Amino acid sequence: MDTHPEPRHFTPSGKESPGFASAAARVYTAGAFTSGSDDYDDVRPTYPDKVAELVGSAHSLIDVGAGTGKLTSTLIKPGREIFALDPSQNMLKVLRARHPDTLVWRATAEATGLADDTVDAYVSAQTWHWVDTAAASAEADRVVADGGSLMLCWNTLDVSHPWVLRLSRISHSGDVHREGFYPAVSAPWTLIDELRMRWFQPVTPEHLFALARTRSYWLRASDTTRAKVTENLRWYLYERLGFDEGQPIPLPYRTDAFLYRR
Repeated sequence: MDTHPEPRHFTPSGKESPGFASAAARVYTAGAFTSGSDDYDDVRPTYPDKVAELVGSAHSLIDVGAGTGKLTSTLIKPGREIFALDPSQNMLKVLRARHPDTLVWRATAEATGLADDTVDAYVSAQTWHWVDTAAASAEADRVVADGGSLMLCWNTLDVSHPWVLRLSRISHSGDVHREGFYPAVSAPWTLIDELRMRWFQPVTPEHLFALARTRSYWLRASDTTRAKVTENLRWYLYERLGFDEGQPIPLPYRTDAFLYRR
């Protein structure tokens, strides 16, 4: 983790993160996550503890695009007030069951429904590339109290490993961000810290089939397309790579997290 307190200056590139032909295309693709919450909760990884440490001093925070609560789970601690929201009722059903003491509601990054100056931190995991970043930046400015922060983070398949790059292409993993990327965040937010980590998640080949079922491509696909993806994965994992059913596999991931203040 970088410990320098001074602001960072950079120019985000649209080539560094998932792109969409239009705002309508982005909204349509994001809408895929109205289903698939069980697979998502079972196979998507959680976040390293160091991500939550970026907002460790916050007494209250809102987790935006919380999904089934992968990041939320790492943020809970005694005395902290947590709000969690997501546009998918399907995802929130899992989150509510897992964290019944967390206040949860359906809303978007651009319109959280929270009152002005309510929280110490606005956090968002695996979500920012789905939103209108200018509107979401303004919403974070509205709901975060003076002295508060904005924290964004992603888990990304580490495609520097050739076998993982091919896996991501077969699975149509559209949320792969280029290594070293910076998200687009609008004023008044300024980057003050960042965290970049590599790690491995223990999986099996069957886990990788389920992981493909959590991708927006799969969730929007026809039965014919899904059958093609499944067959391509079967060939790649069992024939090309020679994995056995149930075999433990270390799946490489990157975690990138960014902390902003006004």
